[in-house]
Amino acid sequence: MKPQEIEAESFAIIDREAGPHGFGADEWSIVRRMIHTTADFDYLTDVRMHPRAVVSGVAALRAGCAVFTDTQMALAGIRHRDLERLGGRAFCLIGDEEIALKALAAGTTRAQAAVDAAVDRMDGAIYVVGNAPTALLHLMALIRQGRATPALVVGLPVGFVNAAESKAELPAAGVPYITNVGRKGGSNVAAAVVNALIGLALTGSREHAEAGSWSARGAEG
Repeated sequence: MKPQEIEAESFAIIDREAGPHGFGADEWSIVRRMIHTTADFDYLTDVRMHPRAVVSGVAALRAGCAVFTDTQMALAGIRHRDLERLGGRAFCLIGDEEIALKALAAGTTRAQAAVDAAVDRMDGAIYVVGNAPTALLHLMALIRQGRATPALVVGLPVGFVNAAESKAELPAAGVPYITNVGRKGGSNVAAAVVNALIGLALTGSREHAEAGSWSARGAEG
């Protein structure tokens, strides 16, 4: 089978096994991509989306926004060629030597220092967290202070320390978001969400109602 045929068959299997759900077509394209990446159907019930998440994310991508990630793995998973077709670029600052030095001097994590380094370029951008709860917690603090104004936060840190807790705070941050409940997540899932949004931005979102399509089951906010 060709790669496109394998993907199409995988999506057909997911559609069949998922059965009825409360997601709109745009939201389902994102959740289905998350399931495809992980083979984990728990995302059917665990995903949470702000009502304007898709609208805001797609609009930002079509405007050529920057996409910042907290890991090189998430950066590597993003479809850069398609993102560049929209006029955007993706960045991961965590590996910069200057970031490491600032984190050491401040006694913080590099993920947190990378958020600070992106603040001046974050207006209208998409910030993607697939690993570090400290990045998500610090980003939310900057948003509450009015110092960061991303168009969308993809918050999917994975792990046992503050991953679930940081994601639980995201709905109150005051910006559009895509996240999940619990410990699961990861850079691969975060990249999958960005790629699904890029696909919608390129092909046309089917449900760009003013408030965005969403369901009580698949969204909060």
